[in-house]
Formats: sequence, C-alpha cells, structure tokens
Amino acid sequence: MTTYILRRLLIVVPTLLGVLLAVFLMVRLAPGDPAQLLAGEFATPETLADIRERFGLDQPWYAQLGIYIVNVFQGDLGESVRTRQPVTHELANFFPNTLKLTLAAMLVALLIGIPAGIISAIRPGTAIDLLVMLGALIGVSMPVFWFGLMAILIFSVQLGWFPVAGTGTIWHLVLPAITLGTSTAAILARMTRSAMLEVLSQDYIRTARAKGLAGRVVVFKHAMRNALIPVVTITGLQFGGLLEGAVITETVFAWPGIGRLLVDSILARDYPVVQGAVLLIAVAFILINLVVDLLYGVIDPRIRYD
Repeated sequence: MTTYILRRLLIVVPTLLGVLLAVFLMVRLAPGDPAQLLAGEFATPETLADIRERFGLDQPWYAQLGIYIVNVFQGDLGESVRTRQPVTHELANFFPNTLKLTLAAMLVALLIGIPAGIISAIRPGTAIDLLVMLGALIGVSMPVFWFGLMAILIFSVQLGWFPVAGTGTIWHLVLPAITLGTSTAAILARMTRSAMLEVLSQDYIRTARAKGLAGRVVVFKHAMRNALIPVVTITGLQFGGLLEGAVITETVFAWPGIGRLLVDSILARDYPVVQGAVLLIAVAFILINLVVDLLYGVIDPRIRYD
C-alpha cells in the first residue's frame, strides 16, 4: 500500500509540470496587457515599464516559466496583480467556500442519484424506471447556468424562499448546491442502475433469493456492495468535476469561491492568480483520484496494490 501511494505521488510531479506549462502558455497567448489593465488607460510608458519589471513581465516567456516553476516548488505562487496580496492568501480565502459548495452539491447528488438508480434497477421496465431515466436524461442535458437562473427566478424572485445570491447562511447554499449537484445526480443514477442491473443478474444473487432471503437483504447486503466500485469511480471523477464546474455556478449565484475568483482574474489578466487557482484544482483532482483508488481495497478486500 505504501509503495503504491508513493508511486502515485511521484506521478504527480510531471502531471503538475504539464498543467503549469499548459496554463502558463494559454494565459499569455490571450490578448491584452495586464500592466495596462493595472495601471489604467492613461498610464505613462514609465509606469507601465515599472509594473512589467515588478511582475517579471518584461522577461522572455521561458524565463518567466522557469522562475515560476522554481517558486511554485518553494511554495511561492506569486503576488496578485490586482490586489497586491500573495496568491496563497487569495486562494486560502476563497477555496473553503468552493469546497463547502462542492461537498454540499455532492451530498445532493448522492442522496438523489444512488437511491434513484437502485430503485430503477430493481424495477426495470416499469413506469418508475422510465421516470428515473427520463429525469436522468433531463438532468444530464440541462445547462447548469440555465438551471441556476431558473432556480433564482422561481425560488428566489417569485416565491422568495431562498436568497438570490451571495453567502452568509445555510440558505444561501441550497440553490447553488442543487444547481451544481443535479447533473451529477443524473450521472450517478444512470451508473448505479447499470451496475446494479449487472450484479442482480449474477448467479449468486439468484442463489441468495432461492434461499429465501428478503429482497432488501439481497439488494443492500449482497448486490449493492459489489456494484459500488464503478459507482465510487464515477463519484470520485464527478467530485473533481464539481470543483471545476463550480466556476459557472459561483458566477451565477455570486458565490465567493475559487470559480468566481478565477473568472474575475481571467478578465483582469491576473496571471499569478489564474495559474495558482488552476494548479490548486489540479492538485485536488489528483488527490481525489488517489483516495478513490484506495477506497477500492476497502470496498473489495480481494483488491491488492502491487
């Protein structure tokens, strides 16, 4: 187990280097001058030159990349062009809100998706099964931004049940979490149904039923555990995807998280914050995948890490 974890962690280094290179090049290929945005429209050439020198923008791109990589591995993500605050400070202020939203959205997805998939699998071909699959199809197909705007219009503007945007109370979290978790719930429902149908057709399930075991015992004790591995896999991938997908949801609901910070930083050409935010999301995604791989051994003791 320890050897496996160390080997996976070693793979993180080239992966992060690839992410750093891709983001570094993409933000610099975009049009616009961050020094001009920071100094203002009527800034003098001397002021622009001072800003470029301070943030290293006057150096060739490969020199900037080398300096940035060295600083990252020393724990220095640079300084925000807009706020003049360390990028680590900016991320520390915004990431907890994104994590809170992502966990709430995943909870919504699990509470809806897995039970719906199980019910659909044990009643295949029935009206309930068709209704669940129709709902899953709608959930997967529906754009997140449209669903968020409709949720605001109906439940905030017309009914007044929840706040329109922002944060502060648990009620501010409800609509963003439902909006972000709906598509994931649909994916989990379809995956759970598929995995359960495959397991329920196995010989040992028929044997358990032939012994007279209750239906709920067969489903939850024998079938569910064996169907969990693909469900756990897709859950881990979707959790990482929620961190990325929070960009749209946070923008729609004015939620102060990494996604909104990333959008504002892109518009302001704040290179250090953009690079730091993407790097943080990449690290979180990698660690989530590692945790998912380790959970396989907990679910199925037959799995060994060589």
